[in-house]
Amino acid sequence: MPLEWSSSPPELLLAVDRTSGQPLRAQLEHGLRDAIRAGRLHVGERLPSSRELARTLGLSRGLVQECYAQLLAEGYLVTRPGSATRVAAGAAAPPGVARPRSTASHLVADFRWGVPDLGSFPVQDWLWAMREAAHAMPTAEFDYGDPRGSAGLREVLAGYLRRVRAAAADPEHIVICNGYAQGLGLALRVLADGGARTVAFEDPGSPATVRDAAAVAGLRAIPVPVDEHGIDVSALAATDARAVVVTPAHQWPTGVALTPERRLALNEWARDRDAIVIEDDYDAEFRYDRDPVGALQGLAPDRVISLGTVSKSLAPALRIGWMVCPADLVEPLTERKHRSDRGTPTLDQLALARLIESGRFDRHLRRMRATYAARRAALLAALAEHAPELPVTGLAAGFHAVAHLPAGADEHHIVTAARARSVGLYGISTCRASRTITPAQLVLGFGNVGERSIAEGIASVGHLLTDRP
Repeated sequence: MPLEWSSSPPELLLAVDRTSGQPLRAQLEHGLRDAIRAGRLHVGERLPSSRELARTLGLSRGLVQECYAQLLAEGYLVTRPGSATRVAAGAAAPPGVARPRSTASHLVADFRWGVPDLGSFPVQDWLWAMREAAHAMPTAEFDYGDPRGSAGLREVLAGYLRRVRAAAADPEHIVICNGYAQGLGLALRVLADGGARTVAFEDPGSPATVRDAAAVAGLRAIPVPVDEHGIDVSALAATDARAVVVTPAHQWPTGVALTPERRLALNEWARDRDAIVIEDDYDAEFRYDRDPVGALQGLAPDRVISLGTVSKSLAPALRIGWMVCPADLVEPLTERKHRSDRGTPTLDQLALARLIESGRFDRHLRRMRATYAARRAALLAALAEHAPELPVTGLAAGFHAVAHLPAGADEHHIVTAARARSVGLYGISTCRASRTITPAQLVLGFGNVGERSIAEGIASVGHLLTDRP
């Protein structure tokens, strides 16, 4: 069904073939990308409204809106309030130069973990907060400032973390950093300076991240198993570790919460060993079965470094995080931060502070909880229809789930076969210290996947998820 619309260039054609077997949304995305790459759509070119294009092609408006949203996220399109959707600057390749293909360019659904809904970033609220912060920013604030970070943001964060995370947060004990990776690296280097030689981490967990940071700090990194109650503290106590990295509120990636008994045992281990617990509080705001679990730091503020960021709540691109530190570690962490980069951008910090204290941050979180809850429900409904025997866990919080494949299933084969069907699936083996592929499991991220795409993606691969060898 060819389409020609009247905006220039006049000979732009899209074809939607309902007999091809390829999902309609994938066809539409592919056609628009090719038109942009080939130069048939120029930078700044206006696209039809979603309503107009849906009517002309005989598609649902929601499908067209999801297609536009995907291309916005990939950088091909740009939109402004009250203005038409247009081709983004830099999206079209110059003559004779092929544009690199996006890794997700032909995916019906990409269940990549750890990515929030990028299209829901509150652009207007952030721009408002930046303007407010810039207008109110004293001249002196344009200097390098306190290496711990803006006093204004630290004050606002302390109040927020006490209110929302039950943390024992003092603004004098908070150090602002550029995201989780920098915070972890700074913490491990300071602990190595203090005599630590080994850091433990959860298995499964984030072995590559911890091992890389440990190597830079000169530490040995060792895995400790996780069970249905969280990290195995008895196994931890059998090691020589004087530091451990944990995700107690919503364990990554299994999704279990550290039980009260294990929390107490972990705190006792830290006191007996004169050790430090590094808490990764990565997505605790998004819980569906009850109020968010309080931060571990609130129970043992003298033994826990709590790392938080806005990477999941707002967007990874902001690169703003914080460390809530024991009093005796504030000075060495501040010194390490100062030597590392002389500080996190002050204007961004003040904008975040304004966003939080205005209530707009809480409003955004409420909206995103509803969005992720709807996508969670869509995932469960699709799995119930197309893979009803597949056990799924880890859905109490956050925006990912763990699918437990049949005994003997080949994780790598399923991931590869799904990719051939234009669906991005990801095995849990990369989260294991040994990278073993048994038992075979998938981590299904749904943060950046629309409900329609979730349904289409699971429908395409449902038979792969339940096939037994």
